[in-house]
Amino acid sequence: MSEAQTQTPVSLPRIGDDAPAFEVNTTQGQVALSDYAGKWLVLFSHPADFTPVCTTELIRFQEIYPRLKEQNVELLGLSVDSVQSHIAWVRNIHEKSGIRIEYPIIADSSRQVAEKYGMIHPNESQTETNRAVFVIDDKQKIRAIIYYPLTTGRNFAEIERLVQALKTTDEEQVPTPADWEPGQKVVVPPPKTQQEAEERLNDDSIEVTDWYLSKKQL
Repeated sequence: MSEAQTQTPVSLPRIGDDAPAFEVNTTQGQVALSDYAGKWLVLFSHPADFTPVCTTELIRFQEIYPRLKEQNVELLGLSVDSVQSHIAWVRNIHEKSGIRIEYPIIADSSRQVAEKYGMIHPNESQTETNRAVFVIDDKQKIRAIIYYPLTTGRNFAEIERLVQALKTTDEEQVPTPADWEPGQKVVVPPPKTQQEAEERLNDDSIEVTDWYLSKKQL
């Protein structure tokens, strides 16, 4: 057997799972997952400090951070670099770009969090975390997961859109359609009875394509 065939499979948490607990050192001191109870959290990993794509991403995360905070959403970064490396990098970003990184970054040199969350994919890199994004809700459930390869920077408009869509679903008990943006119509859940399906066809407040596919404005 080849080395790739004998590798232990990466353990990946799934949507709907409890977010794996952790207590770690960060650029802003000790942080535990439980500190974020009652808030939404975007936990993301990057491959390495002082690298060009990661630098652009840290800046973009900071640019969307104020809008996320307005929605009770926090940010928490991670890589396997040391706290001293993180601090030096954050200071360098501020010096070169004027952007001050306000969210904490986990120093996961033991790979405690990376392994719990399946952030290291050995067939891409044995040592670096990939560009993972975990959206964790206020009950500390994993609600969405996105993985990007080492070579590809993330789409930050999509990260914001995803968080807003999930929060809208929770608050309004509705799904959101393809390419949905805040302020656009949402999907009306399918009817549960034949009578409800007939009633829907005559409801002027609902945009009905057919009994099973309908939208409404919130």
